Amino acid sequence: MAATQAANLVEKAVGHGGTATVHTDISNYNKDSAGVETGEKITASIWNGKGDVESVQMAKPRVIDAGDVVVRVTGSTVCGSDLHLYHGVIPQLEKGDVLGHECCGIVESVGPNVTDRKPGQRVVVSFPIACGQCKRCKAQLYSQCENTNDNSITNAMYGKRTAGIFGYSHFTGGFAGGQAEYLRVPYGDINLLPIPDGIPDEKALYLSDVICTSWHGVVDTGVEKGDTVAVWGAGPIGQMAVEFAFYHGAKRVILIDGGDGAWRLDFVKSKIPQVEPLDFGKLPKGESVSSQLRNMTDHNLDVCLECVGGEYAKGWMHFMEQMVGAETDTSEIVNEMISAVRPYGRIGLTGVYAGFTNHFNIGAVMQTGIRLIGNGQAPVHKYWKDLMGLIEKGEIDPLRMVSHRFRLEDIGDVYAKFDKREGGIQKVYLETKHSQPADKASPVLTDVK
Repeated sequence: MAATQAANLVEKAVGHGGTATVHTDISNYNKDSAGVETGEKITASIWNGKGDVESVQMAKPRVIDAGDVVVRVTGSTVCGSDLHLYHGVIPQLEKGDVLGHECCGIVESVGPNVTDRKPGQRVVVSFPIACGQCKRCKAQLYSQCENTNDNSITNAMYGKRTAGIFGYSHFTGGFAGGQAEYLRVPYGDINLLPIPDGIPDEKALYLSDVICTSWHGVVDTGVEKGDTVAVWGAGPIGQMAVEFAFYHGAKRVILIDGGDGAWRLDFVKSKIPQVEPLDFGKLPKGESVSSQLRNMTDHNLDVCLECVGGEYAKGWMHFMEQMVGAETDTSEIVNEMISAVRPYGRIGLTGVYAGFTNHFNIGAVMQTGIRLIGNGQAPVHKYWKDLMGLIEKGEIDPLRMVSHRFRLEDIGDVYAKFDKREGGIQKVYLETKHSQPADKASPVLTDVK
């Protein structure tokens, strides 16, 4: 069983979270170089336990390592993958951890080894933390950096290093996140991208993750001209995957969602009229998502893109197995894709899967020649300069997926509403006290209460 496998790996791991190559301890954030308390406080969002996120006052971060940059955050957001943290399903998330892996801001201070980033410069922050020098970084596999996440449990489970990630538990390095007024960024020259003067924060911000992740899922899975593509999940990642699939020449894109998220199909349809929505809650009796897709495509579905993640069980068996720790992730959506895609078709996994699953249809993968591709966390640095150029040209408009603008101070209520998909919340922009007035194309500030 998955729980037994995971337990054995944990027992073999050395220590709680390994020894990080870059400092992740925030105990010195409110001390100057002489170790004297400065007393300066900031607002930040922390996780207090399952379903409990709040805004608190804590010490302001400072430069610790020579390559550090401290960023004054002007905008952040809540991602669908943050809900996995909110639900407490990501390993080694601890009470008091600062959340948030997507943000932008202004360079406040830099370490002595920082050469390319200057105080006052507007920047967007990459969610995976890369060193820029290891063999993975030099191969542009930045999200697999070998020097920014020495967590021993992660290394034991996956058999290889993955990069540290801001605000995403000690499983990914224990770095404080960007749903805060300030953020310390290790290897600042590598992990910060300058924002051109003509691009507002509300558009640049999403290069932190969602734009690059969606783009990577499409190109890594190999969407080609003339392909028929199906996308599972009509959230922001799924929406942008639809847009980028068409951008890369797909002739048809079918978008699957339903239940509490069915309204998102209409939201995406209003932005991308050529998409074909499929509501799994309205299937004819006796039909499944897979059979419906086979009928719609004459069993010639070329590419499936998974933009949901392994947390959400649809059937009672997987639900119970997850509840008792027999698996960490459900295989239901992956199995739907396996039976829906054509022989030798391609499946890309962009949604978050953390550990082990049961009842996976491995026989169908082998027997029908399916290409099952784990897209991994997106190597943001590989794409973000070119994608910033597309935003400048108007070929990408990130604000098409943004539905609301909220205050950082209201983060607890934002998470609660985002989790329940209340009020048509799709993608949000979180402003801080450092934010500029909203861009004219941005949603107006909303009182979340």
